Amino acid sequence: MVSVTSSWLYCLSLLSLFPFISSSITIPLQYPQTNQIPFQDQYQKLNHLVTTSLARARHLKNPQPTPAATATAPLFSHSYGGYSISLSFGTPPQTLSFIMDTGSDVVWFPCTSRYLCKHCSFSSSSSSPRIQPFIPKESSSSKIIGCKNPKCSWIHQSNINCDQDCSVNSCLNQTCPPYMILYGSGTTVGIALSETLHLHGLSKPNFLVGCSVLSSHQPAGIAGFGRGLSSLPSQLGLGKFSYCLLSRRFDDDTKKSSSLVLDIEQLDSGKKTNALVYTPFVKNPKVEDKSSFSVYYYLGLRRITIGGHHVKMPYKYLSPGEDGNGGVIIDSATTFTFIAREAFEPLSDEFIRQITDYKRIKEFEDVTGLGPCFNVSDAKTVSFPELRLYFKGGADVALPVENYFAFVGGGVACLTMVTGPERVDGPGMILGSFQMQNFYVEYDLRNERLGFKQEKCK
Repeated sequence: MVSVTSSWLYCLSLLSLFPFISSSITIPLQYPQTNQIPFQDQYQKLNHLVTTSLARARHLKNPQPTPAATATAPLFSHSYGGYSISLSFGTPPQTLSFIMDTGSDVVWFPCTSRYLCKHCSFSSSSSSPRIQPFIPKESSSSKIIGCKNPKCSWIHQSNINCDQDCSVNSCLNQTCPPYMILYGSGTTVGIALSETLHLHGLSKPNFLVGCSVLSSHQPAGIAGFGRGLSSLPSQLGLGKFSYCLLSRRFDDDTKKSSSLVLDIEQLDSGKKTNALVYTPFVKNPKVEDKSSFSVYYYLGLRRITIGGHHVKMPYKYLSPGEDGNGGVIIDSATTFTFIAREAFEPLSDEFIRQITDYKRIKEFEDVTGLGPCFNVSDAKTVSFPELRLYFKGGADVALPVENYFAFVGGGVACLTMVTGPERVDGPGMILGSFQMQNFYVEYDLRNERLGFKQEKCK
């Protein structure tokens, strides 16, 4: 954990580094290649993804308030397992890699030549890329956000109490307080900048972006695509955005990329995209001290079937209550779907009841953190019951088996959904990126709905 006081002072000491002064866009979307952890085997990598999925779920369900001296901000999981995009900031432009995150609303990058990243894992390969920070001194458009600037409260998600006794001139020069964003496995600390964002021919001046000068366990920047004012879609005024996540195994290190499409068309036709089925976004719960809940994309999940059999689970986990507990959200930065234990157990039990051709192997469950796991080494062909999700609005989707079972070493298959040992408040289900592979997903922000269809992403 980073000390709040020392982080604050560190940020202030670095202020001297700054000078005080088509209808759609397509961006390559890929599995991040930088700073990969060298895992000894597939089981260790799988267990790592389970751990990071659970760490992110714990925060998304119960985001912790930050101390008074810092900002209240969303908690991000460790980046590995997500999908990255490249964005360019500054004048002249500096291009950096960001993890796309629909579960948060802050855009930030590693910043300044003195950027420090503690406990960041790097590949043992000498050719592995190092962290590339943004250098504000090399950009003529870099400006530090002032305390009186409304955008200061965007990144802090609250009204900032600037010094009431200062003169008018000194108030105008007072900077926005440093932010601290807490993570399931780390933190990042920095100051708010106004910069120019460049996107394939489009320039957006005065874009709010976090300049992080110190991070722990978080080597990559984050591009927040959530529902808050500071998110990339909100600042660009997007009508919708869409992506198609490449199919990958949990141990892939692919260099292929698919596309993230940003729709800047201002006309609201209400027209649906061909072949997509839609479900409306569910109203976000408003809970004091948990402003992050307002950032999430909630979906109305009616029921789940396995092999055509309805899985009976407590409805409170499928629909958000006024206290913020329950409900289903979709999150691009969560790898494996999280399901609250009371809802996960009947789902797991139904798989175990229906899968009788393969022997269950609990020792692999202990090693990987997943379960149930089955021995499929002697099977010529492998068949598992269909998993189908039924959403409000008439949309339903059958997941491909490779989206909910991981095949390890050719002989073991494990369910790639996770649960936690404890009861934690917040969303009852977090739909992760592994389950949405080879699906075209559209966030229709104008019409408050999510559209999707299965297709081969490329």
